[in-house]
Amino acid sequence: MSDSDSTPSSTKDTSTRSARSVLITALGELVEPYRQPVRTAALLYVLAGLGFGAHSSRQAVARTAAAGLITSQRVGRETLWSLTDTAHRLFTEGDMRVFSTDIDTTQWDGQWLVLNVAIPESHRSTRKKLYAALRWAGFGNPTPGMWVTPHILRAAEAAKALDALGLTDNSVSFIGTTSAAGISEEELVRRSWDLAAAELAYDELLDRFDSRRFTTDDELLFAHVQLADSLRRMTYMDPRLPEVLLPHWRGQQTAKRLRDLRAEWTPDAHAHWHRVADLG
Repeated sequence: MSDSDSTPSSTKDTSTRSARSVLITALGELVEPYRQPVRTAALLYVLAGLGFGAHSSRQAVARTAAAGLITSQRVGRETLWSLTDTAHRLFTEGDMRVFSTDIDTTQWDGQWLVLNVAIPESHRSTRKKLYAALRWAGFGNPTPGMWVTPHILRAAEAAKALDALGLTDNSVSFIGTTSAAGISEEELVRRSWDLAAAELAYDELLDRFDSRRFTTDDELLFAHVQLADSLRRMTYMDPRLPEVLLPHWRGQQTAKRLRDLRAEWTPDAHAHWHRVADLG
């Protein structure tokens, strides 16, 4: 059974997610804010409520530990899990990118960070890892081998990804503005990101979550994690571009409503999590 296997009562999109991915979201949403160790049973409770079976859920915990994000300690017959310093750092950075309402999309000096990287056709796994890292950093891919972003301060993040994959010697990067030669800035955006698909995905999330009414505390807790997980994955589609580059894009307002909805649900969802996890 893979870590995307689920019980018959699985939620709508369980088949497209991995238990480990959802667990990481749950850790960021529910464990990170309180810096307290949690029982295995509490983590499995959330994963079960989101439709994942016991085997795939336990695998997710083990794999997350192997990745250096959580560490265990035995207390009597129970295992307690704590976030590592690496996890705290990743969640702090990730929350700013995914959920922050303070990202200024109105001010932009017109400069682009451009990256050109050559990856041999035979290195497919390396290509996949790089593409994921660059999409997460807000880069778009207008032509093969070229990546662009208006978030020029993310140059260090790109350099770190290239170095980790051994691609530094295959890459060139620079910062500058577009010129009269070549495609327009509007066309550059169109080729770099599928914003129509992102807009549709946001609309589907709004339809799914904005009208939710909860009859139990469990429903709220699980929906809260689902919404946070969906927004985290949307970061790969929506780079949160400056408004001047998005004159007719509805996705910004829809995304803001979804982030606001998560914030509205947080107090009650976290109160129930405290009961589930028996946090003091």
